Amino acid sequence: MAGINPTSSQPVSFAVLGAGSWGTALAQLLADNGHPTVLWGRDRRQIEQMSQSRINDRFLPGTALPEALQLTFSLETALERADIPLVVVPSSAFRDLLERIAALKPGLRQIAWATKGLEETHFQLLHQVAAGILGNDARMAVISGPNFAGEVVRRLPTATTVASNDDGFAGLLVSCLHNGWFRPYSSSDMVGVQLGGALKNALAIASGISDGLGFGANARAALLTRGLAEIMRLAIHMGAQPETLTGLAGIGDLILTCTDDQSRNRRLGLLLASGKSLPEAQASIGQVVEGVKTAQAAYRLAAKQQVEMPIIEQVYRMLYEGVSPSEAVRALLTRETKSEI
Repeated sequence: MAGINPTSSQPVSFAVLGAGSWGTALAQLLADNGHPTVLWGRDRRQIEQMSQSRINDRFLPGTALPEALQLTFSLETALERADIPLVVVPSSAFRDLLERIAALKPGLRQIAWATKGLEETHFQLLHQVAAGILGNDARMAVISGPNFAGEVVRRLPTATTVASNDDGFAGLLVSCLHNGWFRPYSSSDMVGVQLGGALKNALAIASGISDGLGFGANARAALLTRGLAEIMRLAIHMGAQPETLTGLAGIGDLILTCTDDQSRNRRLGLLLASGKSLPEAQASIGQVVEGVKTAQAAYRLAAKQQVEMPIIEQVYRMLYEGVSPSEAVRALLTRETKSEI
């Protein structure tokens, strides 16, 4: 397409696995940058409709897909010629999909994902899940940052982070994604990038509840600041670099998700504040809201790591134990006073 100057010197073939809004946006970006790209979705009817209309009407209505982008509902076909599988499915489906990929491509030694969340059964980070399936020697990378899919497909200026256990792999992905409106930065801190991307979703639910109840700007600022402190506390305890959490994948993603109504997690909080039940709010949004399961996994992970995370705890109690927002706020405000640092 005119005006696109990909920085990767050689085309790299991708299988983007997950035809939601973010998977579609990344597939479009890679195809626009000149990389052979196949977009896979498990819903045969959706993929057939997208193939005919060249539009993802369900998740990104009005945005035309590049002619070069191929679509398939066959995972085997998607993976057949792919150099790099890029997984963009909900975290609850991550393990199952990786197991299917490993069975279809037993020699696979590199994989990337843009999934944000925690593995809810064992409270693992996704790179731990991937290593358990593909082996510790696999090259792995995660893409995470303050990125709304709708803005990426409209070619609005965007920055993100690519964290990997292999500097060369990170550099390759940065090169493939980089163009005149999408600016990736590399990182070696997979723990910090993943925790920042996952935990902010639970905090965005709290932010939506707070704003929906009219608690005001003071409360929102306090929530974001103390929420970031909780993310950093757990992440550093688990080996992350503090600087990661003050970057795009940390405070950048936190601010975006907690303050803009494009965020599904924030919208869920607003709906809960309006009196809707959790099932009603989820049905109203119509897409996976990662923060719901992340809140539970993060609460249990914090307990396992013996790290204090009072805001995450109250989000968990509101979602799973029926605690009211007013009770949650009271529990936070009546905690024993202490130094901020």
